[in-house]
Amino acid sequence: MSTPLQRGISGGVRVSDSSDDSQMKDKSEKESHLTLRFPFAFLFNSQSPSKTDARSRHRLMLLSLKISLVLIVILALAGSFWWTVSISTSSRGHVYHNYRRLQEQLVSDLLDIGEISAGPSKWKELEYCSIEAENYVPCFNVSESDRFCGPGSKQECLELPPVDYKVPLRWPTGKDVIWYHNVKITAEEVLTSGSINKRMMMMDDDQISFRSASPMFDEVEDYSHQIAQMIGIKNDNFIEAGVRTILDIGCGYGSFGAHLLSKQLLTMCIANYEASGSQVQLTLERGLPAMIGSFVAKQLPYPSLSFDMLHCSTCGIDWDQKDGLLLVEVDRVLKPGGYFVWTSPLTNARSKEDLKRWSFVHDFAESICWTLLSQQDKTVVWKKTVKTKCYSSRKPGVGPSVCSKGHDVESPYYRPLQMCLGGTRSRRWIPIEGRTRWPSRSNMNKTELSLYGLHPEEVGEDAANWKLNVRDYWSLLSPLIFSDHPKRPGDEDPSPPYNMLRNVLDMNAQYGGLNAALLEAKKSVWVMNVVPTAGPNHLPMILDCGFVGVLHDWCEPFPTYPRTYDLVHADSLLSLQTSQHRSSCSLLQILTEVDRVLRPEGWVIIRDTTQLVEAARALTTQLKWEARVIEVESSSDQRLLICQKPFNKRQSI
Repeated sequence: MSTPLQRGISGGVRVSDSSDDSQMKDKSEKESHLTLRFPFAFLFNSQSPSKTDARSRHRLMLLSLKISLVLIVILALAGSFWWTVSISTSSRGHVYHNYRRLQEQLVSDLLDIGEISAGPSKWKELEYCSIEAENYVPCFNVSESDRFCGPGSKQECLELPPVDYKVPLRWPTGKDVIWYHNVKITAEEVLTSGSINKRMMMMDDDQISFRSASPMFDEVEDYSHQIAQMIGIKNDNFIEAGVRTILDIGCGYGSFGAHLLSKQLLTMCIANYEASGSQVQLTLERGLPAMIGSFVAKQLPYPSLSFDMLHCSTCGIDWDQKDGLLLVEVDRVLKPGGYFVWTSPLTNARSKEDLKRWSFVHDFAESICWTLLSQQDKTVVWKKTVKTKCYSSRKPGVGPSVCSKGHDVESPYYRPLQMCLGGTRSRRWIPIEGRTRWPSRSNMNKTELSLYGLHPEEVGEDAANWKLNVRDYWSLLSPLIFSDHPKRPGDEDPSPPYNMLRNVLDMNAQYGGLNAALLEAKKSVWVMNVVPTAGPNHLPMILDCGFVGVLHDWCEPFPTYPRTYDLVHADSLLSLQTSQHRSSCSLLQILTEVDRVLRPEGWVIIRDTTQLVEAARALTTQLKWEARVIEVESSSDQRLLICQKPFNKRQSI
């Protein structure tokens, strides 16, 4: 039966390992299973009458009672139906609406009974993973340097949080303070962090603080001011220079991106998988955009011409290696006129070997039509060309060639790195200075939409629908989040907007309508817009709007750590996946991956057809989620499935 959803207490529900309770539960389920499936089993009982008469009478009475209840329900529904037919047309629609809800509730209850009667053999809850899997990241656990999704990369268990895990602090407090036990990092790793961004961390009991008032914060402020001056930007107004989205390679723990938020800049952190002291994990814990990604052997899952700036501050990548192949990938994802900012001791080389390495990077950047704008201390800023003619005007044999039409794939998905310059044939080759400034950039006009083969009417209707959807989502979630626990013990009264949600994962972003609607509604969230490889690719448009996103195959694990998102949203994703006849994964496997990336007490919103929503709802039993089906419109076949992940905790050893 449906259970009410509510905000869990931060202490969590402990998972018992008692074998006695498990045996009693199995025995009870078995008896219930037999009774429901075989109500007349007593007729075939081989026991003597003296031992079974009382039990037989008792079962007959229960059976009679059940039959009577079923007859009452059938008569009530029949009477309701004939009464609906006979009433006036003026009130018919309203009554039909309520009658339909009654029918759906009955179907829902019967499904609950069916799940119970099917017994543990069919709807057995998934087991919890071992303690070693608390920070397990499939596809990256094989090699820390690159991604490999081979056999055995899919998880079939539920990950429990660490013993001392606590629900993250509300935004924006959570940007500067995180719980030490929520991430895997040692005190030594905190104290020995070397870069500017990392040195802002301080240990304080069971918390890690990123002090905005510390001298290190002034150092980050000075650093961003230095970059603005080197580019030639007045008053640190990056927006006026055409900069909105930044890819921060090896981002430390996100302090550079956190600082740039005040300048309306959106920074995506990428870094290699790290078993401990992960840059990506800590950045996400702070409520900042991040994902696992590496410059090793494969192209990043972003389209060509995706970002206005790429930043690398002591990021640990040797750009002079592989004959400049890694710099070619930087060039591919950088928009025309975009900036590459590199801070490294190598730029102030003194030794013969370091001078040789710096000379190679300098010359290679020039060969791919980058202009060296400025060099100060250890920081260098290059600007990518805005003219494709530059490539054809180079001397023969200088620099990599332009990609052929067959190799210039706009949105590659982890393809091997290519030694050719991509994106030069794209209709999206527009200098960042020539693009509409943020925030107007998020609402494209007719001319801009034509670059993606879209019409204003189509996108406008989608945007209007998402405004209504976001309003409905917030009205549904707000009472559930705040009615029972408006604040936790010891917390001060929350200030507007009472935000319990920060990190949002949209599994099927389509045009990015959810992101745009949340932004317009002034919700203080950021959205990871995921475009499935199984559907239409609108990721170039989403990124050009000034949002962040990634291409992904949902039959593979998502490139992030466990417990990193507050809300996971999936609109028509199930329909998209089931339409793929050769889908290599089941619905349960997709939902198990959702459970992995979802924080305890986090929310899931699935919007799809009634049939698929009911199928997903049945599976929530195995995931131990609380779930509720909600009607969208009386005339629509779509339903909402609102789920919450419980805060279960492993017993301390």
